[in-house]
Amino acid sequence: MRDYIPINKDNLPEQFEIDLANNTFFMRVNYNQTYDFFSVDLYDTNNDPIILGEKLVLNVPLWQDSVDERLPAPTLVVLDESDIEKKITFSNFMVTTFLYIDDISPEEENGDN
Repeated sequence: MRDYIPINKDNLPEQFEIDLANNTFFMRVNYNQTYDFFSVDLYDTNNDPIILGEKLVLNVPLWQDSVDERLPAPTLVVLDESDIEKKITFSNFMVTTFLYIDDISPEEENGDN
């Protein structure tokens, strides 16, 4: 079972410390009310920006188009495990769509372990 990152969408923007693969980062989650989308800023432990304004897109891993050795090792991706939603919206985020730490192997996901 995947772990998700708890985000209080009613408190955005929200910044918090997170440990991923033995590294500590700061993440800031933002919401654009005009266009109904969420974005993430990622900072190192010195609060220096690594990537700013990464838009959350359903089923698309964060930072997939970025090559930066400072990026966290596990994949972070917004998923709807019930496979109902077509996009992330304010009304479904943290209800049916969650930002997951996708560290499950395909074998585990398919129950082949």
